[in-house]
Amino acid sequence: MPCTVLVVDDDRDFRGLAARMLVAMDLNVVGEADSCATARVAAAELRPQAMLVDVGLPDGDGLVLARQMAALPWGPRVVITSSDPDATTASGARELGAVGFVAKEDLVNGALRQMLTGE
Repeated sequence: MPCTVLVVDDDRDFRGLAARMLVAMDLNVVGEADSCATARVAAAELRPQAMLVDVGLPDGDGLVLARQMAALPWGPRVVITSSDPDATTASGARELGAVGFVAKEDLVNGALRQMLTGE
């Protein structure tokens, strides 16, 4: 059964692109959210195994959201992303409880699938 993923980004076009890329990686995108608030609701309802979370969200800091999501009882794997390659580092992401950081420009490589699934 493919890993279930929730995509969190305020840019609708990016969410769609990310969802298509994840599906092409044999992952199951179960939902999308455009803010911290909608991500919290979607995560509680969908209980995804993994989440791709943008740093810049309209109602809060995606880094704070990533920490909250990684601490959920079912422990989804959280990958932080941003169009700013300097938004955080891999070690900074891990300090937040996420499994890693990938700049949006680097999303096309296999590292994202590995981070989301742990395989």
